[in-house]
Amino acid sequence: MPAADSTDGGPDGIPAERAGAPPGAAVSAKGTGGAAAGMPEGRPPTPVVVSLMLGMALVALDSTIVATAVPQIVGDLGGFSVFSWLFSGYLLAVTVTLPVYGKLSDTFGRKPVLLFGIALFLLGSLLCASAWNMAALIAFRVVQGLGGGALQGTVQTLAADLYPLRERPRIQARMSSVWAASAVAGPALGGLLASYAHWRWIFLINLPLAALALWMVARHLTEPVRSPGRRGPVDWAGALAVFCCGGLLLFALVQGGVAWPWLSAPSLGLLGASAVLAAVVVRVERRAEEPILPGWVWRRRTIAAVNLAMGALGLLMVAPMVFMPTYAQSVLGLGPVGAGLVMSVMTLSWPVTAALSQHVYRRIGFRNTAAVGIALAALVLFSFTLLPFPARPWQPALIMLLLGATLGLFQLPLIVGVQSTVGWAERGTTTASVLFCRQVGQSVGAALLAAVANATIAARLADAPVPGLPHHLDDVAEALEHPGLLPPAAADHLRGAVAAAVEHIFLGATAAAVAALLVLLLVAPRRFPVLPELRDD
Repeated sequence: MPAADSTDGGPDGIPAERAGAPPGAAVSAKGTGGAAAGMPEGRPPTPVVVSLMLGMALVALDSTIVATAVPQIVGDLGGFSVFSWLFSGYLLAVTVTLPVYGKLSDTFGRKPVLLFGIALFLLGSLLCASAWNMAALIAFRVVQGLGGGALQGTVQTLAADLYPLRERPRIQARMSSVWAASAVAGPALGGLLASYAHWRWIFLINLPLAALALWMVARHLTEPVRSPGRRGPVDWAGALAVFCCGGLLLFALVQGGVAWPWLSAPSLGLLGASAVLAAVVVRVERRAEEPILPGWVWRRRTIAAVNLAMGALGLLMVAPMVFMPTYAQSVLGLGPVGAGLVMSVMTLSWPVTAALSQHVYRRIGFRNTAAVGIALAALVLFSFTLLPFPARPWQPALIMLLLGATLGLFQLPLIVGVQSTVGWAERGTTTASVLFCRQVGQSVGAALLAAVANATIAARLADAPVPGLPHHLDDVAEALEHPGLLPPAAADHLRGAVAAAVEHIFLGATAAAVAALLVLLLVAPRRFPVLPELRDD
């Protein structure tokens, strides 16, 4: 891939003088997959931006609004033993379809993929609202996830298509603010709907939002006409192989240690089958004319480094997003609302530093800005292990606030930077690979860190100097929910065991942050090879 001219004087090949040039200035762009045309003049129409934010809101709200209604859903439909698949099934569908939708958007354009994703998400929401038992609801959540995969990847790609490099932090910060608002509003809205209306309304509320986004995209989003000669055959065999391999691997990670032990026959069989399918994917993709997962995604240092770093980000995010609420309730004694507030302050500082990161990477470059952010994140994560027992609520809340600030400085420069190194015809695949790696990292992290937490708690229970503690891990959740049923000394010991487990979790997250830092320093190029601000016809 061609690097930017070193005479421009800016980091990562970002010309300082381009800030004052018209967005449509024509510059030769070789290696982008076709003839180049200038970026559209001016900013995209407001309805287009609103439609993108609505599409992102559908995905962001869905990840938070359902959780608070689980007791009502289980009380109505039953299926307590499998309700976790309301989330796991959705996550599986989103993750394994990201690469497929990314390649399809590069082949057929962003607009048809986005319209299909919104329509499918709308259909899935309608089906979820009409579910008659837990099995049907889980199946319909998978349908929602199939639409969510198209939304999540295509919206991020369009944000890079529609904005020139100097404007991308603005739209990315808006997308981050959507996630932040959803993290705060989702649980509250879900609780209100489940308590005062009916849990089915948490899905029905998606219908007007999805319909409005669908209409606005269809009416206002315009893409350049692409030459039919540039379209190769769709790699449906590769898409099926990627879907099966990813689905089987994530199924093994989600169920391992929960439905069966890690070293049991089901876990080993699923992981072995995943390895076989991975080999099949490699073989199929090598033979495909237009592979779903092209080899250049990993042969280019910049994209490979960002993929690995974002995988580490997905892993470390398990600590604050999954285990911090448990810590806040079980150790600090806060209620669900208080625990949610402790965690959600992270989403307040994240968009702020994401928006301000452009002032940093314009001076020191994408890689160095991200390296500073993740290095500070490692220090913040490690500081959690220094908290006293029991800590005061403001102390972990301050850590979450600082963590959000550091990760905003880390994530956005990598996304903006890697999208700027490819042309229009490769941007969808590149963006999808980054999001895919983050999702896989999150799934792997949930499995690994849950195993660490279980091992820590089991060891503390086995060596407990006080009687009255639960003898099995399966009984710990009930004991934590009703600590008054335990002797005071036993309840205090159990809180200490949970605190120790979460400390180990944050140590693991610290290691993931350090790994991301090493990837940036050892694998990523010092300057990202930024292309001229053009896109292919």
